[in-house]
Amino acid sequence: MSENSMPLYFDKNQPVEKRIEDLMSRMSLDEKIAQLGSCWIYELLAEKRLSPDKAESKMKNGLGQITRIGGASNLNPEDAAKVANEIQKYLIDNTRLGIPALIHEESCSGYMARGATCFPQTIGVGSTFSPELAKKMGEVIRDQMMAVGARQALAPLMDVARDARWGRVEETFGEDPYLTSQMGISYIKGLQGDNLAEGIIATGKHFVGYSMSEGGMNWAPPHIPERELREVYLRPFEAAVKEAKIKSIMPAYNELDGVPCHGNKNLLNDLLRTEWGFDGIVVSDYYAITMLETYHHVTHSKAEAAMLALESGVDVELPTTDCYSHDLKKALEETPASLEVLDATLRRILKLKFELGLFENPYVDAAKATSIFDNSEQRELALQSAQKSIVLLKNEEAFLPLKKDLKSIAVIGPNADSIRNIVGDYAYPCHIETLDEMRRNSLVSGTPVPDKVEFVDNFVPIKSILECIKAKLFNGKTQITYAKGCDVIGNDKSGFTEAVKAAKNSEVAIVIVGDKAGLTDGCTSGEARDRADLNLPGVQQELVDAILDTGTPVIVVLINGRPLSIIRISKDAKAIVEAWLPGEEGGQAVADVLFGDYNPGGKLAMSFPVSVGQLPIYYAHKPSGGRSHWKGDYVEMTTKPLYPFGHGLSYTNFEYKDLVISQTEATSDDKIYATLSLTNSGECSGDEVVQLYVRYNDTSVTRPVKELKGFQRVTLESGETTMLKFELNIVDLGFYDRNMRFVVEPGLVNIMVGSSSQDIRLFGDVKIKAT
Repeated sequence: MSENSMPLYFDKNQPVEKRIEDLMSRMSLDEKIAQLGSCWIYELLAEKRLSPDKAESKMKNGLGQITRIGGASNLNPEDAAKVANEIQKYLIDNTRLGIPALIHEESCSGYMARGATCFPQTIGVGSTFSPELAKKMGEVIRDQMMAVGARQALAPLMDVARDARWGRVEETFGEDPYLTSQMGISYIKGLQGDNLAEGIIATGKHFVGYSMSEGGMNWAPPHIPERELREVYLRPFEAAVKEAKIKSIMPAYNELDGVPCHGNKNLLNDLLRTEWGFDGIVVSDYYAITMLETYHHVTHSKAEAAMLALESGVDVELPTTDCYSHDLKKALEETPASLEVLDATLRRILKLKFELGLFENPYVDAAKATSIFDNSEQRELALQSAQKSIVLLKNEEAFLPLKKDLKSIAVIGPNADSIRNIVGDYAYPCHIETLDEMRRNSLVSGTPVPDKVEFVDNFVPIKSILECIKAKLFNGKTQITYAKGCDVIGNDKSGFTEAVKAAKNSEVAIVIVGDKAGLTDGCTSGEARDRADLNLPGVQQELVDAILDTGTPVIVVLINGRPLSIIRISKDAKAIVEAWLPGEEGGQAVADVLFGDYNPGGKLAMSFPVSVGQLPIYYAHKPSGGRSHWKGDYVEMTTKPLYPFGHGLSYTNFEYKDLVISQTEATSDDKIYATLSLTNSGECSGDEVVQLYVRYNDTSVTRPVKELKGFQRVTLESGETTMLKFELNIVDLGFYDRNMRFVVEPGLVNIMVGSSSQDIRLFGDVKIKAT
């Protein structure tokens, strides 16, 4: 095609809007509909390369998106990049209009692909209280995805999780809307960058209420009144749209008051686009449009499901075209008025493809891809992330850190010598397991699944916690005895005898227990792995009890994706280390903490319950919430958490002094500043997360007893003092009044600064004078 004959939409010097209109004027109905669809990568491959025959079948009219070239195959980075180039070349050379596809991938704990860096799972990232770290993590994911041609990440989860039974808790930033907002904003900025042509589209999910379902069950309905929905569950999404300028939103599987989110026009158009000004695309969760018919039963056919989703505001169907195909075409031909809705949808899709620069730069340098995957700098960030995510829950009589000249140590538990179990459910190896299970059970009816992938080859280099402990004590003086004891799940106790013997013959027993994250039946945490209780899975609690009964001092290391009920462990263990699902450098990070080469400073992003019967339990409850009668507690137990939100110990101590509020009175237009002095009064350097909470009094509607409105993670040397300053916009204290107006009312606001939501050290007040 000569330069003179090139259509206007290929001219990068033309305004995007002109390019969109020129391209749309040339498109047939089939070509328009194709841009709303998608295709699994394994529907296009033959022998790890693009099959021309399959491409002709799936992409003859073009295609909107390609699903997970890296995440749903066993391709290494270079081969994934080559396949991405082959797909783009086919679309450019062999379709009439030459529109490139948008390739999307998962990125919950790093880019979910073979060879990519595996960071701590999101609940651990939330426990770092470090937005800067979340941004750096997003930047690594951006670099790795762009190296293989992928331009949309299906992350982050902006769900506020307050019911630990729900399996996807591990994928969230925790229970607090402010923490979720701040961590999510930074992660999004890391992915998208300052210029979308050099960035990755972030996808905020799951919109909305997904995490607060009946019984903690995946896909079940939540029951959230409008005020709480806006103030808690919508707030992180609103922040993502207005502050981070997120470019994609994914609706949730669930319904809201009888209306499935994928068919909810009020949610996806009126609120998201009109009220908030969202200008990106809405992509379906996997198979969720079909589920309008097959699961929610609100339509009678795929054609009706397609029209309901389209008119509600769902732009793209993932992971493969089902309803947005001939069914949608038939429905559109029967209701010509909806062609305007189709065109509005298409404009949004094409706008992003132009803004991403896909027409100018559809190809990547495959030869360079491998060098951008899991290099030394990225592994160092993975180590720092894991270290910062670890929370020291208990440390009786400063039992930790351990000395490196101990004569004997027993390392016990199913997660002690496992590399598989220290990664989260959306890590690449876990999803290869999922695809294998899908194939075995034929869960994707009529859709091909990939050939079996050899699971052992799918890890980046990882060392188990046991390996890292051995390396830490490679001095010839310490005898290390390992005993698995039991599996993560199951009833087999035959390994107890060996484990008890190892503990009795050692100075210290390090017991490493918890979850196996993933989506398959053998997993205890992750998507669709919801739980009815929160004890350690299987017979692990009995194993820990047996070790505690030996009288040997016990340190418990938790490798888990959700808060657990660990009341006896909390009572009898000398120390408890919460490591979450720490990723590829998690073994090293845990060993560093146990032996004092890193001083833990993480804080809980979620409250730990005493029992599952307390759920939902969270710090920002209303004055009556959980404290509604004169006796206060349950018959069986306290109403307070075992460990509160924001809790986390250190090997050093910190003194809070001299809180000064910049003014005693303020209006909604003001900013106030809170300053204080923080001193490391202990004997070693360490991190402290200083947390600022507020309580709004004398209001027309009830307000939480505390709300997090600021936090800072700081590192201080022994004896060092620093001055901290918090900025608080009075408008950020606003809430929805009795008439559902967002207001700032007159009243007294208590300012509280402390080391956790319960450990408040300093107090102040500001009086708000006018509405």
